[in-house]
Amino acid sequence: MAPTIVGQDLTVVLEALQAAVAPGAFTADPDALAARAVDASFIPPDGDPIALVAPRTTDEVSAVMRLAHSRGIPVVPQGGLTGLAGGASAVAGAILLDLSRMTTISRIDTDDHVAVAQPGVITEHLANAAAEHGLFYPPDPASWSTSTIGGNVATNAGGMRCVKYGVTRDWVRTLQVVLADGTVIHTRPGTVKAVAGLDLTSLFVGSEGTLGIVTEVTVALLPAPGPSRGVSAGFPSVATALRAANAIMAGPHRPSTLELLDAVVVEAVCRLEPGAGLPAGAGAWLFAVTDALVGADDDLAEFARVARAHGASSVEVADDEADVARLLAARRLLNPAMREYRGASLNEDVCVPRSQLPAVLAAIEELSREIGLPIGTGGHVGDGNLHPVVAYDPARPEELAVARTAHHRIMALAVEHGGTVSGEHGIGTEKLGALPMELTPRVRDLQVALKGVLDPKGICNPGKKL
Repeated sequence: MAPTIVGQDLTVVLEALQAAVAPGAFTADPDALAARAVDASFIPPDGDPIALVAPRTTDEVSAVMRLAHSRGIPVVPQGGLTGLAGGASAVAGAILLDLSRMTTISRIDTDDHVAVAQPGVITEHLANAAAEHGLFYPPDPASWSTSTIGGNVATNAGGMRCVKYGVTRDWVRTLQVVLADGTVIHTRPGTVKAVAGLDLTSLFVGSEGTLGIVTEVTVALLPAPGPSRGVSAGFPSVATALRAANAIMAGPHRPSTLELLDAVVVEAVCRLEPGAGLPAGAGAWLFAVTDALVGADDDLAEFARVARAHGASSVEVADDEADVARLLAARRLLNPAMREYRGASLNEDVCVPRSQLPAVLAAIEELSREIGLPIGTGGHVGDGNLHPVVAYDPARPEELAVARTAHHRIMALAVEHGGTVSGEHGIGTEKLGALPMELTPRVRDLQVALKGVLDPKGICNPGKKL
C-alpha cells in the first residue's frame, strides 16, 4: 500500500481531487469520511481515508483515477454500503470513491432486451424501470431495495431467484470500466454473442473493485414472467424439508425461488415479526415459488404434493403476489432477526453442491450444540447457497471469540464438502484468511498476477478479495 500522504503533499492532492469533480462532490470532513468508512459488515476500517469524492460521470471517475495512479493513492469504490464482507470499507490513506450519485438509467431497449445503467442505480429501481416496459431483470439480492447495480456487479450478487435465473454475471452483457490509470474501456460489444479475445466482462464481475472501476453496466432483460405464486410448508426437521427440496429440484416443475429456514431462524423471525406468516414452532420452513406464465397451477399442485409426501406438518398456498411478497419479506428478515436473537451475530455465506446440504446442515447443528451458541441457517437450497448466522451476546467477549471460531469452522465445512467459502457476499477483508482453504497457492498467484497487469501500482481496493 502507498505511504500516507501528509503535509503540503496532502494539501496539493486534496486540491487536485476537488478540482477533478463537480462542486459539492468532494469532502475531507472527518465526520463525512467516518460515515462512509464501513459497509454493512461492520468490520472496522483499515485506517483513515483522506477524502471522499462522489462523481456523477465517467470522466470524473477517470480524472480521479489518473490522479490516484500518478500518486500511488489507494482508491476504495463504494455504492450502497450494503456489502457484508468489508469490501467497501476504508483503508488507510485512501480516496473513498462514492458511486452512489451515478444513478442514470440511460436506456431500456425493448428490441434488444437490454438496460444500460450507471453503477449507483438501486437494483430494485432498475427492475422497476424494466417492468414499466414489460421486461424483467431477474437477479434479486436480499438487499435489492438498497444495494446498487454496481455493487451487485462487484460481488457477483445472487438472490432468491438464482435457482431459476442464475446470478448477476449471467445477466451482464458488457461493462464500461475505468482502469487504474484512468483509461476507459468497454469489455465487449453489447451483442448476445461475442467471443473475440478473452472474456474480460466475467473477469471484472465479482472482482470487488480490485481491477478497475465500473461506471456503466449493460444487462440483459427478459419478457415479464407470470405473477409469483408459491407454496409455504412447515416441516418437523431440516432433513425432511431438504428431502422435499431435492424432490422438487429433481422434478419437471422448476421453481423460481426455493428457500429454507431452520427452526432457529423461524423462531427468531416469529419473535421479531409475529405476523410474518411463518409456521411458528416448525422444525424447518420451505417456500417454493413459481412465476410461470403457463402451467403455474400445475407447479403449485406439484410443490404441495411433494411437501405432503415428505412429511410436511403444514402446507399453505400463497396464491397471489401480495401473499408471496409477505413471505419473501419474512425470509429477508433472516439477518436482522438473528441479530436481535442475542444482540449480535456473525453472518456466513457458504455454498455447497445440493447433494451435500444434508451433511453440512447436520454438521452445523452439531457445531451449535458443541459451542453453546445458536446458529440459525437460511438459504437458497435450490442452488446450495447457505447463510448460517451465529448469534452471540456482544456484552460477553468470550462469546464473540467462540462465534468467530465457529464462523471459520463453517467455511471449512463447506470446502470439505466440495463447496466455497463465499457464494455471493464476496471475500472483502472478512474472508481473506479463508482463501487458502479453497485456492491453491498457484491459483492465488495467477490471480495476483492478473491484478498486477490491470493495476500495477495496487491502488484499486487494496487488501480486499485476493
